[in-house]
Amino acid sequence: MNERLKSLADAGVSIWLDDLSRARLTSGNLKDLIDNYSVRGVTSNPTIFAAAMSKGDDYADQVSALKTAGHDVEGVIRVATTDDVRNACDLFTDLYVSSKGFDGRVSIEVDPRLANETDATITQAKELHDLVDRENVLIKIPATLAGLPAITAATAEGISVNVTLIFSVTRYEQVIDAYLTGLEQAAAAGKDLSKIHSVASFFVSRVDSEIDKRLDAIGTDAAAALKGKAGLANARLAYQLFEQTIASDRWQALAAQGANPQRPLWASTGVKNPAYPDTMYVAELIVDGVVNTMPEKTMMAFGDHGETQPDTITGHYAESQQVFDDLTAAGVDMDDVYRVLETEGVDKFIASWKELLETVENALVNA
Repeated sequence: MNERLKSLADAGVSIWLDDLSRARLTSGNLKDLIDNYSVRGVTSNPTIFAAAMSKGDDYADQVSALKTAGHDVEGVIRVATTDDVRNACDLFTDLYVSSKGFDGRVSIEVDPRLANETDATITQAKELHDLVDRENVLIKIPATLAGLPAITAATAEGISVNVTLIFSVTRYEQVIDAYLTGLEQAAAAGKDLSKIHSVASFFVSRVDSEIDKRLDAIGTDAAAALKGKAGLANARLAYQLFEQTIASDRWQALAAQGANPQRPLWASTGVKNPAYPDTMYVAELIVDGVVNTMPEKTMMAFGDHGETQPDTITGHYAESQQVFDDLTAAGVDMDDVYRVLETEGVDKFIASWKELLETVENALVNA
């Protein structure tokens, strides 16, 4: 057992691997990460599946069989990706049970081309949930304005949701409301709230990448001094909102009915700027009860030299707010930052989905 990662897990951080592929499943790699590196869940997205299906021949036999059975490109993608997620879910069954549903989770995302279509997102969330057919699956829905009512509807149906692409505390507040409203509707329909879980995926390093670029353009010493601070400050203020939420009367009423809190999840935790410590978005965001979904490179870096402190979030709210006050004073338009990040986030996943379509189309031609 890697002791540094075990220490992180013992501090209450659920380590989820931000990657999934057929090779990880068939080689025993994912099981090894569970057994020896404290991995307690997996997240996937269109970029991850595009990479997985473009490498090697791991999917060749299945693609050939599905072609013979008459599946088109999107049908092949649907079957192959839900098979991977289902098999990963099965690897985590014991952990899912022992953690009472908080861990042992595997996420799969709705088609990113539906990010601005509420009804279509709701329909596909239900389809993916039924196709995977495992209690420990999480359906990823983006935190776009159109995604918010889809989060509510899916939650009300009893579907556990991973809300993805959250960049601002303001949007996170809307995500929280969407989840709580979904729970209230589920309770009114007589559903067992204890079976419904959710995580809110707050993106971290992408915030620094966008803001650092703008600080470089401003070019002052004051601007330069703010580089690399916004991502952590943003996440810490998000956690402050989480604390305020679970202390609210609205949440306490739901908790009394067996509801589970929507846990903050730190996403985009691989460092984009090589000048920053490679474990920064892990070591500086430790508190009991959060999830950190990491690329394997980041996870192994922490396993090699990461240091676990018991809480690197809750004592930093005032200084985190000061970072944003200083950014505004320096001339950074935060509303525009968040608009750009959300648009780019959706566009990147759509580009990856198109890449996945092309990869599978070529595989079908050659099968």
